[in-house]
Amino acid sequence: MTALLTLTDVSMHFNRKANARYAVFGDINLTVEAGECVALVGRNGSGKSTLLRVMAKIFAPTSGRVSWAPGVAVSLLTLGLGFRPDLSGRDNAYLSCLLMGLSRDEATQSLSQIEAFCDLGTFFDEPVRSYSAGMRARLGFGTALMNRSQVILIDETLSVGDQQFREKAREALEQEMAGDRSVVLVSHAEQQIQRLCQRAVLLQDGAIVAEGNPEDVLATYSASINQTP
Repeated sequence: MTALLTLTDVSMHFNRKANARYAVFGDINLTVEAGECVALVGRNGSGKSTLLRVMAKIFAPTSGRVSWAPGVAVSLLTLGLGFRPDLSGRDNAYLSCLLMGLSRDEATQSLSQIEAFCDLGTFFDEPVRSYSAGMRARLGFGTALMNRSQVILIDETLSVGDQQFREKAREALEQEMAGDRSVVLVSHAEQQIQRLCQRAVLLQDGAIVAEGNPEDVLATYSASINQTP
């Protein structure tokens, strides 16, 4: 298989106060292959969302290297990032397509597909600030699917919205992975992870402590939660 995204000895520190640094994670080594879905699991605050942003090159790691394969584009889908609230869903989708490398004509042609997939009705032409969390998830997911990104990073958004759209999104992801697009998914939904993902990675105490079959990794995660402090 072909590696689309590779993390080599990646560490991330944040400055809390003067002369005080907080280590989010350290020495992370991870490869995402073409056509696979990888789940990132761990407690809240374990660094999963930060790691997605490092993968997307939104955050630069404190040390280590993030490598995308030549010609590969990576998009991050999260509720709190990427959309201008003053612009309509249509305008935000158009700008997102341009940012992902589509020409103006290609972006314009993609809008009808995005609009149909999102199924937002007249809200597609309303400002995003009027959207619910589920509507933002629909817009973000539809835009991510229709652009050229070979790797889609998803931060919890598959758990937002109604059951019908979540099922529609799952089916769309499976079709995309069959075409060698890859997904890295942050989720607390065990059934969703087991259904979509071929591999899971457990982040704990700033390190990868388990990696492999999702069922086994989820069992390790569950056991760590149930341990008495």
